[in-house]
Amino acid sequence: MSGELALEADAVTRTRAAARRLLLEARLPAGHWEGHLSSSALSTATAVCALELVRRHRPDAPESLGGLVARGLAWLASHQNADGGYGDTTDSPSNISTTTLCWAALGMVPGQEAAAGRAGGWLKKDAGDLSPGPLARTIADRYGKDRTFSTPILTMCALSGRFGAGREAWSSVPGLPFELAMLPRSWFGALGLRVVSYALPALIAIGQAIHHHHPPGNPLTRLLRNRARAGTLRLLEAIQPASGGFLEATPLTSFVTMSLAGSGLADHAVARKAVGFLIASAREDGSWAIDSNLATWITTLSVHAVGDALSAGERRRIRDWLLRQQHKEVHPYTGAAPGGWAWTDLSGGVPDADDTPGAMLALSRLADPDDLEVKAAASSGVRWLIDLQNSDGGVPTFCRGWGKLPFDQSCPDLTAHAIRAWSVWAPGPAAPAIRRAFDYLVRVQQSDGSWIPLWFGNQRAPEQANPVYGTSRVLLCAGLDSGPAWTGAVRRAKDWLVRAQRDDGGFGGAPGLEATIEETALAVEGLAVAGGCDEAVVRGRRWLVQRTAEGTRFEPSPIGLYFARLWYWDRLYPLIFTVAALGRGPA
Repeated sequence: MSGELALEADAVTRTRAAARRLLLEARLPAGHWEGHLSSSALSTATAVCALELVRRHRPDAPESLGGLVARGLAWLASHQNADGGYGDTTDSPSNISTTTLCWAALGMVPGQEAAAGRAGGWLKKDAGDLSPGPLARTIADRYGKDRTFSTPILTMCALSGRFGAGREAWSSVPGLPFELAMLPRSWFGALGLRVVSYALPALIAIGQAIHHHHPPGNPLTRLLRNRARAGTLRLLEAIQPASGGFLEATPLTSFVTMSLAGSGLADHAVARKAVGFLIASAREDGSWAIDSNLATWITTLSVHAVGDALSAGERRRIRDWLLRQQHKEVHPYTGAAPGGWAWTDLSGGVPDADDTPGAMLALSRLADPDDLEVKAAASSGVRWLIDLQNSDGGVPTFCRGWGKLPFDQSCPDLTAHAIRAWSVWAPGPAAPAIRRAFDYLVRVQQSDGSWIPLWFGNQRAPEQANPVYGTSRVLLCAGLDSGPAWTGAVRRAKDWLVRAQRDDGGFGGAPGLEATIEETALAVEGLAVAGGCDEAVVRGRRWLVQRTAEGTRFEPSPIGLYFARLWYWDRLYPLIFTVAALGRGPA
């Protein structure tokens, strides 16, 4: 090795050691990781609206609500983009969804007229008109047939008073068939609902609010919905988690709360528990995050990155904690079978097809191969994933067979994650599922060689997609099949990813975009695992060494996509991905 290469290798070693030390220090006293999600203007606006409506309509509302509302509005006013709009994070460009919600919240309580005016000015430039009809059409165009988020936005505009008063305020808010929530869960996929599987609480609460304020003209539909109110409210109460937060998500919980409070049900048990969740999840600076935490997800990613640096005792503690997070009963919310893992250790989590293989792979690194308890847990996870697999061979996030709206469809990154878990724990029994999954990945590869993921994106990329993330994650399966179709797909993917690399060695979410630590680290790891791309890997590692100041500086970027395309970053993502990337590749 030449002197120059030796120095570069030393820099990589120092960087990984420093980054790994920081990651190990980021653990909680219990031994696992929790991370820290970005504050969200969207979450803050929805929480403010929900708490203000409860304060107005519940005589015994906690006195603290007024202070929380005031601090939330002050946070919004001080974190407005220069153009007057709002993005999902403080590092996000303005978008119509978040700006509309902030505009609605800022107008509810006197004192923030200037910020509200600037937000309204941004909306006028984007939508052309702030009257209900044109604004509703602009928002509906943003989401197409999927009403999971467009209808809640319009509902908040009506509840906040932005659309005027009385029945007319609701004339631009499309109704939701909340009565369908009473049907068997197995029917939902065939019903063609315009909301995704995880939005059942919103379907019920928002649907009831719209019905309360603007009942349908059809007398039969009106009668049916009147009769379904009590039953669907009982269902809503049954699926509410102990924490009070649906999916541990501030926006979803806030939409449910404001809908109940704004339609005469501020004192309902669901609203009371939800208010408790919103109070508990408020941050000191007045903001709210999109979710409570991603503890299970962050922990499994961290184990993947630093597993070799954990002592036997540390591995045991994380092993025990992960085993406790496995869901052992049918989930009341999605009807998911036992055996899966959610993204969080809190009660509002729902088992999904990214965290389940993540936990299974982490356990394979944490425990002895003959650990009977871990083997039993992994076996349940294997079956859970097989049962979730769609007829197209791909793996969706929560529910098998929905597939009509994007966030319920099969996706390449989750499918690749499942393949890796199956290949570790059940390569024989899961062989048919693995074969179908590889066939799916070959079929859905883009013509340029990339794969498009579901739960990660790039705000500045075409269609806000992140093919660098998707391609990098799928390439972690590169050596798990030797068939000609798959090897050809891997070759095309590597070629595309190498072409996507910037001249300085970094990667953005797509070719030509500004590089980030997260995307560069992900691409470096994917190319290193796939093999044969040593020059690109070396250049990418060099970029990481420089950008992180040899493992001492990590600036997060909003690459995460939450429900309905809400952007977020987690403080540990760049650190985790860098440690994982620098543990791979040529010497």
